[in-house]
Amino acid sequence: MLIKLLILHFSLISWCFLETLYHPVYALPGQSTEEVGTWIQANPTLRPASGEQLFIQKSDTAAQRFSFQASVLPPGKVEFTHDRSKIRTERLAMYDAINGMTFERLQESLRIIYGLDIYEDYNHAQVVYKYPNQSAVNSARFAKTPIKEALQGELRVGDRYAYWIEVAQPREGKAFTGQMTVLLKTDLDKLEAELINR
Repeated sequence: MLIKLLILHFSLISWCFLETLYHPVYALPGQSTEEVGTWIQANPTLRPASGEQLFIQKSDTAAQRFSFQASVLPPGKVEFTHDRSKIRTERLAMYDAINGMTFERLQESLRIIYGLDIYEDYNHAQVVYKYPNQSAVNSARFAKTPIKEALQGELRVGDRYAYWIEVAQPREGKAFTGQMTVLLKTDLDKLEAELINR
């Protein structure tokens, strides 16, 4: 009887382990701050330092930095929110003055942090807004605001989440900064309106 119980116990452990491998555990907008905080602490890529909870900062050198932030606020302009128990956005930002920054690097970072399910949701998501258009570029050049000309990005909506990806690509040379944000689809219209009007 004891041998049968041990065999059953070890087979359950193996099954749970395999289940974890094929269905990675992640926390996303819409979940509680506690769930997301626990996931951040356990995430091998984020590896928070002592005291870091919903905001993680990493820096190999002054020329290379990474941050990850989970927030109860919607993306874009700050506004009051009644529900401070649920995460609404998760944002990763990167700065690399050595290798530069591309959409592809941000997309790969999304895959590494969240796994294939979320990466595939992003990859198959529909682009709903892309910037800048030529009119915005011309206006930025006329107004001598190179940062407005440099910001390139897009909003996508997938089956599960919405995504905002952006790099600051100067007219000459390579981009050094970029960010990727995973957000609730209910916050997409607010963000799109702000990006159109900024």
